[in-house]
Amino acid sequence: MYQASPSSLQPAVYFIGAGPGDPDLLTLKAVKVLQAADVIIYADSLVPKQILQFVRADAELLNTSNKTLEEILPLAIARVKANLSVVRLHSGDLTLYSAIHEQMHLLAEENIPFELIPGISAFQAAAAKLNVELTVPNLVQTIVLTRISGAASKVPESEELTALAAHKASLCLYLAARHVEKAQAKLLVHYPPETPVAVCFRVGWEDEKIFLTTLDKMAKVTQENNLIRTTLYLISPALSGKKARSRLYHPDHYHLFRPR
Repeated sequence: MYQASPSSLQPAVYFIGAGPGDPDLLTLKAVKVLQAADVIIYADSLVPKQILQFVRADAELLNTSNKTLEEILPLAIARVKANLSVVRLHSGDLTLYSAIHEQMHLLAEENIPFELIPGISAFQAAAAKLNVELTVPNLVQTIVLTRISGAASKVPESEELTALAAHKASLCLYLAARHVEKAQAKLLVHYPPETPVAVCFRVGWEDEKIFLTTLDKMAKVTQENNLIRTTLYLISPALSGKKARSRLYHPDHYHLFRPR
């Protein structure tokens, strides 16, 4: 049914973080693997078609938007066993909300080799688009990456949004557009209402939209623009544009390579 792999890749599953959507943000390694792979397994609802420009013309494309894990994994396993190289293409970065944990365990149980190739996360791409550093000296030095509980996944009680908001760090909130009013209420327990917020829709896609607002208007902006999915919120005092300077390159700061 399947032909032996003509590519230079070893038969295995290569998990690739496709980044937020912009193909220019793929790592060099990701592009090389995409160019060589026999099979590409991806969800077109999450990965834009532009990413597929690097794929071989004769590669097999398998869209998984309407499939469950129990349907997806056997496709990958069968092809690796047929001596083919398989890319499992995920949006964003593999380390965040990518659902690869269970996939790796199942592949290991079947003795199927796999490799992880990380990608840029949406919060990094959004900060770059906004021209901001999320760790500003004497203002904020911590970044929290989190989500709010939804139907698909519950957040542990110890990681409740209200508790995390108490740190008043740069908070990057994923998967919350459908629960934005609840999220806003939880954040307002600790953040001031005027805290700057960037509402980032489909960062890196052709129809990307970024709205700058304040925390007390976060839900209103979301609803007025009908944002119900693929939306990231950056809640941070770093978005205020306040001027600050790191000591790293200060003339009074000395270290091994710049002695007194």
